[in-house]
Amino acid sequence: MRFRMVHENYNVVDLEKSLAFYEKALGLKEVRRKTPEDGSFIIVYVANEYADFELELTWLRDHPQKYDIGEEEFHLAFKVDDFEAAHKLHEEMGCICFENHSMGIYFIQDPDGYWLEVIPERR
Repeated sequence: MRFRMVHENYNVVDLEKSLAFYEKALGLKEVRRKTPEDGSFIIVYVANEYADFELELTWLRDHPQKYDIGEEEFHLAFKVDDFEAAHKLHEEMGCICFENHSMGIYFIQDPDGYWLEVIPERR
């Protein structure tokens, strides 16, 4: 029996703001969308051509308030081939929330407060 991770879900308050953030910050683009006839939710899957893994962004009509994501002890990690350029972009965006210089990594925070780890491609 083999299991393969295929996606992770984040619930978001402002879907368009989140889509713009993930495209600019991490190059993730919409690959498909699910919208029921009653408009009670919208699910958008974002990804890029470098991995099979997708991030599922879910907007719920009846949940307009900010999500309580606890103590932010979980995160999704991204390896990047040009760490310096990524750091510069994220610094310009003002979304770097924590840096661990001794480990050579940093974290950015999306519009809903989810932490995303950025790791250099080690060669």
